[in-house]
Amino acid sequence: MKRVENKVAVVTGGAFGIGKAISLLLAEEGAKVAVTDIADDEGQRVAEEIERSGGIAKYWHLDTSVESDVENVFAGVADVFGAIDVLVNNAGIAGANRPTHEVTREEWEKVINVNVTGVFLCTKYVVPYMMRVGRGSIVNLSSIYGLVGAADLPPYHASKGAVRLMSKNDALQYARDNIRVNSVHPGFIWTPLVEQLAEDSPDGATAFRAHLDSKHPIGHVGEPDDIAYGVLYLASEESKFITGSELVIDGGYTAQ
Repeated sequence: MKRVENKVAVVTGGAFGIGKAISLLLAEEGAKVAVTDIADDEGQRVAEEIERSGGIAKYWHLDTSVESDVENVFAGVADVFGAIDVLVNNAGIAGANRPTHEVTREEWEKVINVNVTGVFLCTKYVVPYMMRVGRGSIVNLSSIYGLVGAADLPPYHASKGAVRLMSKNDALQYARDNIRVNSVHPGFIWTPLVEQLAEDSPDGATAFRAHLDSKHPIGHVGEPDDIAYGVLYLASEESKFITGSELVIDGGYTAQ
């Protein structure tokens, strides 16, 4: 069954990990996918992989923290595909991992510019296109660390908490326009970035993975597809009565 057939979806940060999995799955389920990222070679390869599999996709370079980039890319997507029905605000960075009093303002603003301002700008520019077609689904990637603290990564935690509340506020703002806005809160997901951290760990990759697995009551970390299937649900008409909600996909992490 094509669960998002004929929908046009924009995925930010679509070149790697969770964003790549989301792009591939939405395309498999019938969406025309605009893969966007700042990693051009990798993003182009994702779009080409979709097309080789019989899907429809195109890659755009997009720095979500640059307003002119967002405005121009969204106009380009609407021009090529005719509409925008789904926005997945996935692009994000982790940033400085030091106590708050040691984080510089530049380090703080770097994370906020991507993780918060990027979500704001993409929402700002996608809403008019969704209003044109009388519907839309915006899926914002927050984190378990938009729900709980962990005594690390102060800018990241602040940014993901902001995304959670932005999602609720926009859900109320645009409900009358039949535009739904929800947040997704992943636990630790085994992406190429996390795998590289494991390889670089002084304790070794096996011990690193075992430590991450132990944090989740279900017994292991997640995979990118675990998040992609949640996003697919929120993008589809199966979730037509869901807005302003938090979809927590964390193997029980926040239930502890």
